[in-house]
Amino acid sequence: MNIDYDEKDKLLTFKITEEIDHHLAEKIRRKVDDEIERCMPKRVIFDFDKVTFMDSAGIGMLIRKI
Repeated sequence: MNIDYDEKDKLLTFKITEEIDHHLAEKIRRKVDDEIERCMPKRVIFDFDKVTFMDSAGIGMLIRKI
């Protein structure tokens, strides 16, 4: 699992690669929460283009952010 982020003009983009399963969802959630708190963006984009698998924990992590 790899998660990169880019912040520009109050837009925070997270690029997630490989898998988002129940083992990694909490780790991703903490990273996302930390960066959102640090950057205070107006918009957040999740780029799942390179995600190969996502289970219900991954979906729950995303829905929690909406």
